[in-house]
Amino acid sequence: MSSAPTASTTAPGPTAPAAALPSRFLRVVAWVSFVLNTVIIGTGGAVRLTGSGLGCPNWPLCAPGSLVPTEELTYHSLIEFGNRTISGPLLVSAILVLLLTWRIRAARRDLFAISAVVLGLVVLQALIGGVIVWLHLNANLVGIHYVISLTLVCITAAYLTRMYEAGGPRERAVPKGFAILAHITTLAMAVTVLFGVLTTGSGPHSGDATIQRDGIDAVLMSHIHAWPGYIAFALTLALLVWAAARRLRPLRWIAALMGALVVQIAIGIYQARTGLPPLAVGVHMVLAALTAAAMTVVVLRLKRPATASAAPVAVG
Repeated sequence: MSSAPTASTTAPGPTAPAAALPSRFLRVVAWVSFVLNTVIIGTGGAVRLTGSGLGCPNWPLCAPGSLVPTEELTYHSLIEFGNRTISGPLLVSAILVLLLTWRIRAARRDLFAISAVVLGLVVLQALIGGVIVWLHLNANLVGIHYVISLTLVCITAAYLTRMYEAGGPRERAVPKGFAILAHITTLAMAVTVLFGVLTTGSGPHSGDATIQRDGIDAVLMSHIHAWPGYIAFALTLALLVWAAARRLRPLRWIAALMGALVVQIAIGIYQARTGLPPLAVGVHMVLAALTAAAMTVVVLRLKRPATASAAPVAVG
């Protein structure tokens, strides 16, 4: 006579050995990396919006023969140098995350790959920042600089999300149609961010009072930027309703994403109607990164570790 299955045969899977789990120190450093990548968007925005882009006219030195601002330089130098200063701790945190993740790379190849990408982008970002100074705030490079920063916020958010879940194979945790809709929403948000970068690049905040941007109508670009934003909002609303009705795994993060989008749209409308005040533009830039990070978490929550649940995935 066969016996009833034991707890060990019905359990989702074996617990990962302690050596394969992220240490508490790694978790702290990973959070520091995420926060610093977010903060540097704010300080970088302050550099641009206060016209301090050439406050330190040299790179990697601030002024000829001096790593730090000299008495002859203005407060713009302090703003630019403050932004540069954050790059140091940001690089250190990226290196620490990579080294600490190296210890568990056999079990968490996903985390190791993410940490390697983050470090590579941080180094690339610093080099591009130097080239931007050398080329006197070239508009195209300034836009690329922001996009890389936003990408870093998303990737470090992905690291945090995966860090709190088991490694190994993953399985879809939502209906297929829901997953497709989420990816379409991601595309709409990416287009929104792209046009947002172009809109800011064509606006009055060039980063230095002596530099003027020509060739693109800022008013026209603001309208073009708004439409994919409204589409992303409508798609996110559809995701929220669907997730709430079915109690799907990404529900809480979709709700957070919706809240961020509402605030973003409100700030976008305000700044468009008030002549792009610097503070509103700066907040808009930081919130864009956090909104994209929330979208990243939503996408990652579409799947779960294959051992996380024995329940079948909904197909409706």
